[in-house]
Amino acid sequence: MKRRPFTVCVYCGSRHGKREAFAEAARSIGRLIGERGWAMVYGGGRVGLMGEAADAALSAGAEVVGVLPHALAAREVGHLGLTRLELVDSMHLRKQRMAELSDAFVALPGGIGTMDELFEIWTWRQLGLHAKPIGLLDVDGYYEPLLAMLRSMVERDFLGEATASMLMHGTDAAALLDRLAAAR
Repeated sequence: MKRRPFTVCVYCGSRHGKREAFAEAARSIGRLIGERGWAMVYGGGRVGLMGEAADAALSAGAEVVGVLPHALAAREVGHLGLTRLELVDSMHLRKQRMAELSDAFVALPGGIGTMDELFEIWTWRQLGLHAKPIGLLDVDGYYEPLLAMLRSMVERDFLGEATASMLMHGTDAAALLDRLAAAR
C-alpha cells in the first residue's frame, strides 16, 4: 500500500499584490512542495497567488487538490488543471475539508480570506481540534505588522505565549517548510 505524501495546505491571495516578491514566494512554495515529493491543498483558484502556487507545484510533480465552494467557482475561476478539484457547499466546508486533507498549513500574503483561514485553523489548534503545525511566510515584510500585533496581544495578556508559539513564522520558504515537516 502506497503511503500518502506529506500534504501542506497553502493559504494565499486570489490577487497577486503589488510586489513581484509575493508571486515569487508563491511559486517557490509550490515548487518546493513538489520537489520534496509532497502534496498541496489550497483554495482551488487559478488566479492570483493561488494560481501561482498551484501551477508551480504541478510543474514540480506535486499532487495538487483544490477545494472551492460552488458559489466561488466562477468568481475565483476554478483551476481545471489540478490533480483534483473538490466543490463544496460553503466557505466553512471549504476550510474544514482543507484541514482534513492537510498535515500542515502555511499562509503567504493575502487578504481577509487568507486571514480568516489562518486564524480559524490556529484557533482550532488552540482548542485541541488538531495538532498540525502552522506557519506564516513573511514575504518582504508583509506580515511584520501582524507579528507586531500578536506580540502586543501577548504583552497585554490577550494571547498566551503557548498559543502564540503555535504559529511558526519566517522569511525563508524552504526553512519554514522544513520546520513544518519536523513538527508534524
